[in-house]
Amino acid sequence: MSIFSKLEIPNTLAAGPGPGNTDQRVMDSFVNCGLADHMHPDVLRGMVECKHMLRDLFGTKNVHTFGIAGTGFSGLDCMFSAVLPGDTVVIFTNGTFSGIDALTLRMKAATREELAANALSPDAKSVTVIEVPHGASISGELIDTVLAEHKPKWAFMAHWETGSGRINDLRGFSDACKKHGAMGLVDAVSSLGVADFAIDDYDGVVGWASCPQKGVLCLALTYAPVSFTDQYIEALKSNGCYTYVNHPILAARHWGIIDGADVEKGGYHQTHSGYAVAAFHEALRITLQHGLAQRAKDYEFHEQVLRQAVIAMGCDVTSNMTSLVVLNLPEKMAGREMELVQSCRAKGFGIWPTLSAPVQVRIGILNQLSNAAITDIVNRFADAMNEMGAELDLTVINDQLDAHYANILAAE
Repeated sequence: MSIFSKLEIPNTLAAGPGPGNTDQRVMDSFVNCGLADHMHPDVLRGMVECKHMLRDLFGTKNVHTFGIAGTGFSGLDCMFSAVLPGDTVVIFTNGTFSGIDALTLRMKAATREELAANALSPDAKSVTVIEVPHGASISGELIDTVLAEHKPKWAFMAHWETGSGRINDLRGFSDACKKHGAMGLVDAVSSLGVADFAIDDYDGVVGWASCPQKGVLCLALTYAPVSFTDQYIEALKSNGCYTYVNHPILAARHWGIIDGADVEKGGYHQTHSGYAVAAFHEALRITLQHGLAQRAKDYEFHEQVLRQAVIAMGCDVTSNMTSLVVLNLPEKMAGREMELVQSCRAKGFGIWPTLSAPVQVRIGILNQLSNAAITDIVNRFADAMNEMGAELDLTVINDQLDAHYANILAAE
């Protein structure tokens, strides 16, 4: 029998697309939580309070707004559970993660025969996948044209695609879904808690799914926020779904949502962790205390500074998200993206490559909303580039950082 030495994982600066570095108050809430029965009154009260805070964060009156235990993929799986074999679906993709969502939907919509023919990547005849090139956003015009042609039961799009760092047209998607009678499903994994929007303003969308560790900035394995309209729930009641754990109606019961109405406390569905509830509760409190409008403004402010700094280093920025900069290295360093990323990670600076071609570099600023934090990120990146022969002048770069902050503040 082998007994390994104690696992010790060092602190790193998480400067990628997510997870972000967790706020110490969230960590303290997790660690200091009492060892409580999962049906303890305080655990259930915390879940009910989380439900109400999520409604405020989402900007919704949807009763079925709660958290799915797990990562963002768990929330997406819950949302997609209403899609059944043979359902017509139109999917819009423009990066790695909307591509994974597309695979999930093809699996959900595939008939038994289609799944058996290719279990890991079924060719579901009822599904249409519209692939928009990497680095481009999905436009409302494209969505309207495609939905007018296919008239699907379901339509899907990621709001913010972190695979390529692109924001897609949520207004155009919602309007086209409503116009053409499709029920819209949205991956809001990267936008919830970062962008200032209210989901009730997009009535063509019936299902929303996000994640714990990006805009909400909780620990990864806690709760993925989801929200469903009455139309979605009625469709689910009429047709059912092939799941128990991530069933949108059954899972809501533990959060005090029973028969479409709020009750005083939740009922048993699956074993929840008091530690996860405490951490999620505190993360939501922090987000709401910051204020979504102010948080969105802060992300825009600091992303502008980071963007201008890497452009000054000779990089070409191709993204338009406010929590993530996706860039091409200077021409003389092209092809060395993975080498640069691995060098940064070896020094505790966790940036990421893109996970599909073309290979680019991704630098994120989740929970790094200060002059000092952005300056640290920029200097670490510049140091890594210099180690590869970029010959950047750090004094000039820092003077430019100070000037960028001063100019943006003056403009406001």
